[in-house]
Amino acid sequence: MGNVIIMPTMDISSIRKDYQLKSLSEHEVAKDPFDQFALWWDEAVKSEIDEVNAMTIATVNEDNHPSARVVLLKDFDTRGFVFYTNYESAKGMQIEKNPFACIVFFWKELERQVRIEGACVKVDAIESDVYFNSRPLGSRIGAWASPQSKVIYDRNVITKKVAELEEKFTSGDVPRPAHWGGYRVVPTSIEFWQGRSSRLHDRIKYLREGATWKIVRLAP
Repeated sequence: MGNVIIMPTMDISSIRKDYQLKSLSEHEVAKDPFDQFALWWDEAVKSEIDEVNAMTIATVNEDNHPSARVVLLKDFDTRGFVFYTNYESAKGMQIEKNPFACIVFFWKELERQVRIEGACVKVDAIESDVYFNSRPLGSRIGAWASPQSKVIYDRNVITKKVAELEEKFTSGDVPRPAHWGGYRVVPTSIEFWQGRSSRLHDRIKYLREGATWKIVRLAP
């Protein structure tokens, strides 16, 4: 028998949406990109977007191939954008060798996207401890139980380890493992994308120039 070609149940190329909600002008945005992000963030939160803090982070592996996955934003300020992970995971090892990354937020309900490029630096241990201790007990135990990104025989490897750790940490006092903590993406550029009709979107990009930011408009 020859190869079986599976055809989609609908014409994928016909899927499209015309964006018409809002516009974005380089003359009206905040002078500082963190202020602009805070404005859009507040609007996204008030819109009750499901998992509003979900963001895609792309890193580069040892073969210089891109590698992307979704993580959760846990804090942001004028220093950058923070997420937490296992430092020994695939992304952690990639960041160790090449700290440059790109994170992307897509808030489809607002027809908006934010792209942030910069280098990842570890947050300090105290900051990681504070966040780790705020997590539910199951998540804290999970950080110990999972050798993230490593090949395992089956799920029982994890469930058995969780059971062992639950017995070990019966008091609920679970310390942060040394291999787990936060990264801060320190941006060198931040682009705000507002969907517009006929794919003629608004794209406003901030470029770091020393201690200041340059604002430019990009063609859609």
